[in-house]
Amino acid sequence: MVVGGAVISNSSIHKCDLLINNDAPVLREKDILSQRDATTPCSRIYFTIQLMYIDHENRKVHADAYWNQVRELLSAAPSLTGLIDQISENIVNGRYYQALKLGGDLIEYEQEVLKNVR
Repeated sequence: MVVGGAVISNSSIHKCDLLINNDAPVLREKDILSQRDATTPCSRIYFTIQLMYIDHENRKVHADAYWNQVRELLSAAPSLTGLIDQISENIVNGRYYQALKLGGDLIEYEQEVLKNVR
């Protein structure tokens, strides 16, 4: 789990309850993508959105990378314009978690396309 940029692990097999009493970005393990696993264009976009969400100090750098990645993706796959527009709208409005969730849809779409090509 990532909370406000800190990686948190449960050190036991017992259930752990966490209460977060302020506004901090939270990512559960199932939503975290490592840089090592960001190997496709859509997964790299997801990873960049993830960085925008948890690393607010460097958000501009990550946003610049996002817009470059999106330009490259749309030049290769213009059919993704609708989904990218939704993601980008969330980013522009500071809704990074919602953008990240749509980024998951982007990865699913990419995996489906790649599965049908192989």
